[in-house]
Amino acid sequence: MATKHGLWIAGIACMGLLLAGCGNGDEAGQTDATSSTESTSSEPVSLIFGTGGTSGSYYPIGGALKRVFEDSDQIDQVQVVSTGASVQNINNIQDGTNQLAIVMSDVAYDAINGQGQFEGRKADIKTIAGLYPNVVQVVATANSDIQSVADMKGKRIGVGKVGSGVEQSAQKVLEAAGMNYDDLARVSHTGYADSVTEMSNGNLDAAFFTSGVPNSSITGLMQNTDVNFVNVDGETADTLLDKYPYYETYEIPAGAPERYDLETAVNTVAIRNLLIAPASMSDDVSRELAQRFYDYLGTDKVSVGALKQFDRSRMGQDVVVPLAAGAQSFYDSLNGQSGSDSGDDASGDTDQTSQNAETDAS
Repeated sequence: MATKHGLWIAGIACMGLLLAGCGNGDEAGQTDATSSTESTSSEPVSLIFGTGGTSGSYYPIGGALKRVFEDSDQIDQVQVVSTGASVQNINNIQDGTNQLAIVMSDVAYDAINGQGQFEGRKADIKTIAGLYPNVVQVVATANSDIQSVADMKGKRIGVGKVGSGVEQSAQKVLEAAGMNYDDLARVSHTGYADSVTEMSNGNLDAAFFTSGVPNSSITGLMQNTDVNFVNVDGETADTLLDKYPYYETYEIPAGAPERYDLETAVNTVAIRNLLIAPASMSDDVSRELAQRFYDYLGTDKVSVGALKQFDRSRMGQDVVVPLAAGAQSFYDSLNGQSGSDSGDDASGDTDQTSQNAETDAS
């Protein structure tokens, strides 16, 4: 009898729950997106943040943003991990290992279009913010007679490590100028440090460096060797801009002590870095990340030089990977306000900004 009595009470309780559920029928009919947003809003999320090598710029950026994002009630914990950078970061987001990452625009563009290293497997990613540019810097020894990209024909050129972002840039620049490796006297797959050593020893005429500005390897080279910067402009730049949507023009100004203190400005091209997330990230979280990041850049707490190298008002502009809906909503809410901290006005942090972005660009 006790068992039957217990079942009778349980039945009454279930009927009460069913009636209560019926009373909320209108709310239960809301869209899946709303339900998903409500659940993610009520429960803080943990994020694994893919960066790059510990000697590059991506890793310290991750460390700085970890504290910024964890101040949010919607973010429980951010774990910053060192990775092989862009390609690995996108792969990790695709398989769910990472929920946030920094990547180069060219790699991300290939990923969302299922081409290049992502042939046949499009990545479902979105942009949280556009970051600082990796600038294509071509430096030649003063006695090499290299004043333009075309002058590299028949010369000894350092093009970066095999498969690196530096090499990809070098190949595209040469192609845009109507050349390839066969037109060079020697192709040296050297990283920044080795390229500098080879140029100092007279074994290389010029080398490509694709990184933030300034690059510490170039700064060191300039202290011991007479060099000149080679412009990537004119028809070469036009070809790059027309063929590859992730390229943009960039000027290294003259007379800026924190940017090589050049006598003449250098006109070249650059590829922006992006902060990305899986397309499945909730709108609330993506908006929160964008807003926290934007607000942080407007303070005097920014310590990583690379984060001082761009205008925060452009974070939501001209990105080749579409913005996450929440991030887009935040940038739209700014109503044309511009950031007070422009990369052009910032002095930068040589030790951080000029770290080997070759690791990040892989």
